[in-house]
Amino acid sequence: MIRNVVVGRLRASTDSEQADADAAQLRDGLAGIAALNLPGLLMHHSGIDLALREGGWSFAITNDWLDADSYRVYDLDAEHNVHRARIAEVCAHIARVQFEM
Repeated sequence: MIRNVVVGRLRASTDSEQADADAAQLRDGLAGIAALNLPGLLMHHSGIDLALREGGWSFAITNDWLDADSYRVYDLDAEHNVHRARIAEVCAHIARVQFEM
C-alpha cells in the first residue's frame, strides 16, 4: 500500500477579499480531489487546518493506494491535475511525500 501525503500553505495576502477568494478556491480544489474515485483508491482524507497550534500548514490531503501503479494513475489523471492546479495557484508552498505502508 502507498500512502500519499500533501500539505500546503496558502499564499499571504493583505487583501481580505483576495484571501477569502483563495480560501474558497482551496476548498473547491480539495472537494474536487475528494470526489475522485479512481481504481486502487483505498482511503482519502483532506481538510483545512483548524489552527489549533501556530505554525501549521493551511491544508492536508492523505490518500492510500493499493500500489505504486494505482498512485501513478492518480498522479497523471487529467481531472486530478485540474484540481491540483487550482490548489497550487493559491498556495505559496506545497510539500508531498509517498511512502509504503
